[in-house]
Amino acid sequence: MHIDHIGIAVNDLDKALKTYLALGFKEKDRQVIAGFDVEVSMIPVGETKVELIRPTSPQSTIAKFLQNRGEGIHHVALAVPDIQKKLDELKAQGIRLIDETPKSGYGGRKVAFIHPESTNGVLLELVEE
Repeated sequence: MHIDHIGIAVNDLDKALKTYLALGFKEKDRQVIAGFDVEVSMIPVGETKVELIRPTSPQSTIAKFLQNRGEGIHHVALAVPDIQKKLDELKAQGIRLIDETPKSGYGGRKVAFIHPESTNGVLLELVEE
């Protein structure tokens, strides 16, 4: 496993992206992920990526996050080879999951979230490689 990306909740993608461009990074891609009601900008940073996330709906979990906490780190995503196997293993160990089955995320990749109560307050996302 390795860190796939760090998700950062933002109100304005273009404004947030300016800082990364000024640092010399380039936007790889921008996508709307309808299943999560978000638009994301993916920025490669070495072997990992920064994912800037903007809500596209007031009902989005990212919109609620921004209302409650403001802009900032939302989650850390870990790459796994078999996401369903990993979810089953975690559940068997008593780890609290937000998603027991994967959903479609950025680029159509399978993703699932682990509840922060089981991870010392950090929202972890699993991403199938």
